Amino acid sequence: MKRQVSYQWRLREVMAAHGMFNATDLAQPLADRSITLSSVQIWRLVTQSPERLSLPVLAALCDIFDCTPADLIATRAEDARPRRTASGESRGPVTDLAAIRPKRARIRPQE
Repeated sequence: MKRQVSYQWRLREVMAAHGMFNATDLAQPLADRSITLSSVQIWRLVTQSPERLSLPVLAALCDIFDCTPADLIATRAEDARPRRTASGESRGPVTDLAAIRPKRARIRPQE
């Protein structure tokens, strides 16, 4: 069975718990740890769920907030629903068309 995996980026919640409410508040603590990001990159990091995240940035965030990666990234895995197929399960049994097809008519010459 396949598993559906998802995650929730919780940086904003962790920042709020530490009294940081603006993305700009994160610029200096990151710079103190030799992480150079533009203001737009920091804003995206705070407001959006990143598709990719470098380990140095993750380590710096964990150091800034004295937390673990699990505090920043909440993960969830659940069984994926089985896909419906075009088999007889969703529309009933398959009908044999040869059994219901009419016989071909033969035209005979008149005698």
